Amino acid sequence: MMVWLSNALDEWQLMHSLELLATLLALAYVILALRQSLWCWPAALLSTILFTHIMWDSALLSDALLQLYYAAMAMYGWWRWQQLKQQHQGHNTVSEWPWRRHLQLIAVTGAVGLLLGYLMANYTHADFAYLDAQTTVFSVMATWLVARKLVSNWLYWVVIDAISIYVYAQKHLYFLTLLFMLYTIIALAGYFIWRANYQQQPQLAVPGR
Repeated sequence: MMVWLSNALDEWQLMHSLELLATLLALAYVILALRQSLWCWPAALLSTILFTHIMWDSALLSDALLQLYYAAMAMYGWWRWQQLKQQHQGHNTVSEWPWRRHLQLIAVTGAVGLLLGYLMANYTHADFAYLDAQTTVFSVMATWLVARKLVSNWLYWVVIDAISIYVYAQKHLYFLTLLFMLYTIIALAGYFIWRANYQQQPQLAVPGR
């Protein structure tokens, strides 16, 4: 009995230590992204490797798959931000889409989320199958918008992060719950900062490129 308790305590400490480290790296990623620093992407890559393990152990299977996508996007984002900076003579630039294009994107992404939620609810042991699926597919889309440096990516994150607070609190992932509270605040700040940059910059970026 004592051996079992000791092993359980060691496992709990390891999991929460990994969660704390991944949380700090993820927070660094968002802050660096807000500042348009290229180094946000290495921080994101390290964080996603740790979170993949955590989400799988917590039976949040959609989130586990999402972390693998984040790892790929971290490498794409590094390359894309370098490319954008070279295209604009070393200047940090952001772009934006018309609202009709956002409505189309929301409709398509929501439909994919319903399909993923159905699959997770009926063929896996996933918790919060539909809710987790929606945050997953919208996170996939929003991360791509970050890599494209689209201003409104931050508004998507405000909604995604707010929903994630509830899910992670229910799963007793306390560091993640706190992280997503901070994320919500940072996402709001990020939107206004990037929008101000967009309004002040020469309109060099072509929306949707």
